[in-house]
Amino acid sequence: MCKFVKVGMADMQSCTHPCVITTLGLGSCVGIALYDPVKKVAGLAHIMLPSSQQARNQSNIAKFADTAIVKLVEDMVAIGADRSRIIAKLAGGAQMFSFKDASEMLRIGARNVAAAKEVLSLLNIPVVSEDTGGNYGRTIEIHSEDGKLVIKTIGHGIKEI
Repeated sequence: MCKFVKVGMADMQSCTHPCVITTLGLGSCVGIALYDPVKKVAGLAHIMLPSSQQARNQSNIAKFADTAIVKLVEDMVAIGADRSRIIAKLAGGAQMFSFKDASEMLRIGARNVAAAKEVLSLLNIPVVSEDTGGNYGRTIEIHSEDGKLVIKTIGHGIKEI
């Protein structure tokens, strides 16, 4: 029987096969799906912000790309994943609102995607596919059977990466 695991905003979970991990409502937030294809260990983080360094309250490490990814990898290794085999898929990072003065601070979606890629690169985890950007929200689910990431959107259909 397959477990369905829900990840909230600023949350993360990992599980062993058979499971599906899902998160709803990725706007500017980024879903970071990690997968070990041999052990079939899946992990998913729903990050809200690029860096814990600029935050006064850093108590929730799942909120930030720089801390969530490191912890998610540790959690996955603890349940059997091999760090050297983990791959990543990204979704989200949308620009949900348009601003007249689109300063860098307001481009949170793009900054979240860039931060996630930077941390993954430092950890030598390849990003094998992504569905990021745009101006629409996404709901995603990662399947432990094969690591496929299903992305559901309103007005843009369903796709798998």
